[in-house]
Amino acid sequence: MDFIWVLFAFVCGLGVKMLNLPPLIGFLAAGFLLNFIGIKPTESLEALANLGITLMLFTIGLKLNVKDLLKREVWLGTGVHMLVWSGFLASFAMLLASISLAYFAVLDWQTAALLGFALSFSSTVCIVKLLEEAGEMKTRHGKLAIGVLVMQDILAVLFLVLATGKTPSIYALGLLGLFLVKPLLKRIVQLSGHGELLPLTGFFLALGGYELFNLVGIKGDLGALVMGILMSNHVKASEMNKALMSFKDLFLIGFFLSIGFTALPDLQMVGLALLLCLLLPIKFIMFFFLFTGLRLRGRTAYLAGLALSNFSEFGLIVVALCVDAAWMSKEWLVILALAVSFSFILTSVIYRYSHAGYSRYQQLIKRYEKSRRLAEDIYQQPQHAKVLVVGMGRVGKGAFLALRDVLGNQVWGMDADRDRIERQKSLNLQVILGDGEDADLWDNMDLSSIELILLALPSTEDIRHINDQLRKAGYKAQLAAIARYEDERLELLHYGIDHVFNFYTEAGTGFAEESLILLGKQA
Repeated sequence: MDFIWVLFAFVCGLGVKMLNLPPLIGFLAAGFLLNFIGIKPTESLEALANLGITLMLFTIGLKLNVKDLLKREVWLGTGVHMLVWSGFLASFAMLLASISLAYFAVLDWQTAALLGFALSFSSTVCIVKLLEEAGEMKTRHGKLAIGVLVMQDILAVLFLVLATGKTPSIYALGLLGLFLVKPLLKRIVQLSGHGELLPLTGFFLALGGYELFNLVGIKGDLGALVMGILMSNHVKASEMNKALMSFKDLFLIGFFLSIGFTALPDLQMVGLALLLCLLLPIKFIMFFFLFTGLRLRGRTAYLAGLALSNFSEFGLIVVALCVDAAWMSKEWLVILALAVSFSFILTSVIYRYSHAGYSRYQQLIKRYEKSRRLAEDIYQQPQHAKVLVVGMGRVGKGAFLALRDVLGNQVWGMDADRDRIERQKSLNLQVILGDGEDADLWDNMDLSSIELILLALPSTEDIRHINDQLRKAGYKAQLAAIARYEDERLELLHYGIDHVFNFYTEAGTGFAEESLILLGKQA
């Protein structure tokens, strides 16, 4: 990557972060600025962008449970929304064509339907980044959104096959052999250890899956996703995901920059892109009512619908095919690129306040819930709990076990990751499934006997949200949390958390105390 790309991405990313906005907004702006001053993209930028998307899909696969795709709310919600939205947008486009609005006037029903289809997809890149930053990939709404995105990716592959007339090779049937070599691939991951060979193994699997699928005439990105799914139940899947995260985030900067190089817009194109973005609330409403109609809780439908209410980079591929076929003018590529960019910005800003928005409109949103809920949406209660540990990762689980040694069955754990909870239940740990940022959960939980809640979560923003939810639900006992850095510790104390442990300092202190005890015994 040339230094000027790094310079613009850094300056713009830092600038928007100082405005308390997500850095990806700055990366998008950097791409348009570079294009405006005449900098031309090179093949290396495109290669970095493609590599970032490939790694992202591989890491999605590492965290994906195939059973989640078979849930009715995922496959039916995706299909119905795509059909309804495409029909709605096609009708809207033809309405604008009837008044001869610029660029819409040349559309017919076929191209209008393709435009609606292009804008029915949600951005995998944008949504995954938002969910990861919020620590919500394994929550109920996070898994729902990811499931919808994967189903959309599968439909995208089918569309490309039909639209381009490029059918997969007969050798594509040989891909079924991946299930036969799965034990060998898992063994390779196990042998890679914990050092620099582990992320390299991730690159090998992701790019290997891409090239293998591409070789037999199937979209390579799907190969990276499938390879990740094959490794998803490996004991080192989570560790590999963390090892690849920094690489993926760095390479995805190339993707955000590349959007700005699509073309230079004029004011008319900007206006049409903003007009399309004004339809995003309708996209959200469709998702919300579809999800609640499928008996999902209002909060899940609200948060998942909000995350999915943007446009996807895949829309550019669909429109590019239409331009190549002379069905649309090339200016539509610019309009779509702007609409995608604006939708990223809107989603990034709005989703940051999604939990506060739910708290504010909670009663209104819950009004649309069905009385009969899905089995996995029924709340569990910690019986006779004195201490509740929220977040059962490595730190939370360690605290849970230490407290259990003293207080026994009065200690309970809670986590939003269903797979993690099932594993810990199989080890006879006293844990329940629950999302700490779920205001409904605290409203429905008996907190009267709980004397201490420990928030073992990596995000200070999540900790602040949970503190607000707990106080609103009437919790008045002690609240403790962990922080990775001293400035985060001071920030949480100032916010009202009773006690905050600096993770690295406290770990070192505890290690020293245990060592001194050992030294005393030896003496």
